[in-house]
Amino acid sequence: MDHLDDMDHRSRRGVDRGLRGADQRILSALHARGRGPRVAAAARALSWAGEHGALWLAVGLTGAAVDGARRGAWLRGTALTAGAHLVSMGVKRVVRRPRPAHVEPRVSTAGRHSFPSSHATSAAAAAVAYGTLGAYAIPPLAAAMCMSRLVVGVHYPSDVAAGAALGALTARIGSRWMRRGAHD
Repeated sequence: MDHLDDMDHRSRRGVDRGLRGADQRILSALHARGRGPRVAAAARALSWAGEHGALWLAVGLTGAAVDGARRGAWLRGTALTAGAHLVSMGVKRVVRRPRPAHVEPRVSTAGRHSFPSSHATSAAAAAVAYGTLGAYAIPPLAAAMCMSRLVVGVHYPSDVAAGAALGALTARIGSRWMRRGAHD
């Protein structure tokens, strides 16, 4: 039995190594796309705007200000987006995965840990929450925000995927509560 356990452990280690290698190769390829000045500038701007979910909170508060009929839904969507961001920061403190070291970052970061991407979490939460309110420009902007984290070299693809899943799940779980606010 020990022989089988040893084989299983070696197999898992090989899979883990393969996934880490794929994560690094994908990041390296996308980071290389950011060498052009326009791409790099756009990625840096998105990274700056998404810091602490600022862009998405501003969108939600603006929606609440201009769409009085659905003010409650916009405010609840904003709360869901902020909540998703806070959850990602908590997970980050538990997991403590270091940021990629094999590429040169194109932006400074607020913290040293990368899993999950809080930018991707708040972007996906905003895409789901505000998308249900008809803000159809938000999902493509959120996708660009997620990609920007790879182009600037501060997250692995798995960090971004996990963050996006966490954000979308958080907003989806809160969608009933949010819709209740549409009629407030």
